Amino acid sequence: MAFDFSSTARTTVARRLPVGVLALCLAATTACTQTKSGGGDDAGSSGPVKIGLVTKTDTNPYFVKLRESAKAAAEANGATLIAVAGKFDGDNEGQVSAIENLVQQGVKGILITPSNSTGILGALKQAKDKGILVIALDTETDPKDAVDATYATNNEQAGVLEGKYIKATLGATPPKLILMDGSPGGTVDEQRHRGFLQGMGLKDGDPAILGAAPTNGDQNKAQAAMENLLQRDASVNAVYTLNEPAARGAVAALTAKGLAGKVAVGSIDGGCQGVADVKAGKYLVTVMQFPKKMAEQGVNAVVTFTKDGTKPSGFQDTGAQLITDKPLPGLDSKDTTWGAENCWA
Repeated sequence: MAFDFSSTARTTVARRLPVGVLALCLAATTACTQTKSGGGDDAGSSGPVKIGLVTKTDTNPYFVKLRESAKAAAEANGATLIAVAGKFDGDNEGQVSAIENLVQQGVKGILITPSNSTGILGALKQAKDKGILVIALDTETDPKDAVDATYATNNEQAGVLEGKYIKATLGATPPKLILMDGSPGGTVDEQRHRGFLQGMGLKDGDPAILGAAPTNGDQNKAQAAMENLLQRDASVNAVYTLNEPAARGAVAALTAKGLAGKVAVGSIDGGCQGVADVKAGKYLVTVMQFPKKMAEQGVNAVVTFTKDGTKPSGFQDTGAQLITDKPLPGLDSKDTTWGAENCWA
């Protein structure tokens, strides 16, 4: 039973009850309305272990799969998943509020895909100070030790794989490259961009780069950005895209310009739609990552921590795989049949 005495009610009680009875009532009020604020002591001991998940958005199919996988893993372990998300990719304030709310709900662990790798550090420290295990999924924090551990794709390596494939496709033809980037300052965005150029054997500012634009990983923004860049220079023969929605936007713009099939386009994600796009020839290759594995390993780590106090540490690489129906020598790849069997949606 919960007691919720207003000030008027407490005054009335004080006038009518003996002092001893009044003391018991007030003690009951305090005990029944107090909220546990940490996960490191006995919060949640009377029920299932609570695990918080904070994603960048709740609409991107990648994060939908991450959430579904985390929920299934939590249920398999008899735990409860509390999933929240920012309103949009880059909503740092929304993620900070979500972390604070999860702490108040008494979670034992928080799994987070940071929109801003530095903007959430204060909130994460407060959670860790309460004894809560904090794990980054998909995206590293800066510094990396702001969380106990990270389960993620090596995004720089994923970019390298995309870059090597596009370079090999071009062969001896000099690249004329357009970059469909993500969000300025985003950790994953910068890692993939840097890795792709490394795989291509290029550096920022190279004359081979005809143009670049931020897309925030959004299909419509990518299409508009590509249309603008093509108006300046349509001699492009290669396109880097941060993710598959950006790839679909870029291809739409190329198609409208009559360049579909004439430009080598690559991407990263490995969603089922992306694999289907590769099979249909919309772009040549995608690099698959494995959000299900990230979510399951993160949830299992929290459950283990709750049972015996064992903490994971460091970066745990959950893998990346080239998916294409046009394999090239020296590059390990899987075809779209394999991709369809292992993709996420």
